[in-house]
Amino acid sequence: MNRFSQYQLFQLTLAYFKEIVREPGVLFWGIIFPILMSLGLGIAFTKKADTERNIAVVSVQDEGTAETNSGLSRALSRFGEKNISDEGDFAEYKISIPNEKLGNTIFLLQEMTWDEAMTGLKRGSVNLIITEQDHHILYHFDPANPDAQLSYLKLSYLFDKDTLPLSNTSEYIAPLEVQGTRYIDFLIPGLIAMGIMMSTMWGISYGIIEKRSKKLLRRMVATPMKKSNFLIGMITVRIGMNFIESVLLFLFAWWVFDIQIQGSIPAVIAIFIAGNVAFAGIAIFISSRTAKTEIGNGLINVVVFPMMLLSGIFFSYHNFPESVIPYIQKMPLTMVADGIRSIFIEGAGFAQVSVPLIVLTSIGVVFFTAGLKMFKWY
Repeated sequence: MNRFSQYQLFQLTLAYFKEIVREPGVLFWGIIFPILMSLGLGIAFTKKADTERNIAVVSVQDEGTAETNSGLSRALSRFGEKNISDEGDFAEYKISIPNEKLGNTIFLLQEMTWDEAMTGLKRGSVNLIITEQDHHILYHFDPANPDAQLSYLKLSYLFDKDTLPLSNTSEYIAPLEVQGTRYIDFLIPGLIAMGIMMSTMWGISYGIIEKRSKKLLRRMVATPMKKSNFLIGMITVRIGMNFIESVLLFLFAWWVFDIQIQGSIPAVIAIFIAGNVAFAGIAIFISSRTAKTEIGNGLINVVVFPMMLLSGIFFSYHNFPESVIPYIQKMPLTMVADGIRSIFIEGAGFAQVSVPLIVLTSIGVVFFTAGLKMFKWY
């Protein structure tokens, strides 16, 4: 290979390298995406110095008897530190199990009614429920939840030393396999919400950017067509496609896993449409000007990825630190997932999802209006 060929090879290699590193999509997927993935999952699942688990304590009175949980209260008082809420309507017991090698485990046991405990279990904010029966502690949890099993094993070993023994058999374990307490009941609403976001963001945003990059929008502008009609038409088609996809997913889950909608079906449809409107507005906004698909990829992923990771689709966002949970709950995907999940497994109706309905619709209208004003054909 002569000197000219070597120089030519060097320049071609350098030119291709510059072409690659200047593309936002390459930088995002090759560098930023793995860092964000490790950061988000690391915060959620990395072992902390103190691992906290929330346990619901239901008194016997809440189950229709006049007795009190005196024996269970003595066990909690013996091992736990009691705190009274600011309102004074319930007590919270804090039990710490130190372990230098595996890390400390802190159990926060809150007194609540059975309905409150079941709601917390369905939302992922409660690991298991304990009651007292025949002077024994009775544990209620999903047997398919390994976190709940670990909590049961640690608490049962601790309480075995007290006056309320628990035998090593399964006699005092009450598996919760009713509708709404299984992991699949938690997962399906989240998948429906994520499908709305992914289909809308990629279907609308990427579709507009691709048409603009191929000069197709330049041809459309020559026709007597309003921008609003063009964009609303795309949104309408996408909502229809999302509806078909969500119905098929639900029918599959109903047939295979016996998933049921325990709440209002009209409320599900309303939160579904509101979620589509919100993400459609965001999609129009971020695709209103750019003509490069690489930049579009980066913009879409900047919006999609944090919500997909943080919004409690595959696991409860209560795994994240308490300080960030209020911000997570304000994300559009979180509101859609929580709204659909509350209707599916908690029996919620319009009253319970009215706030996310208004917020999601407002987000969609605001971003659509801004995107329409910024929109350019080429």
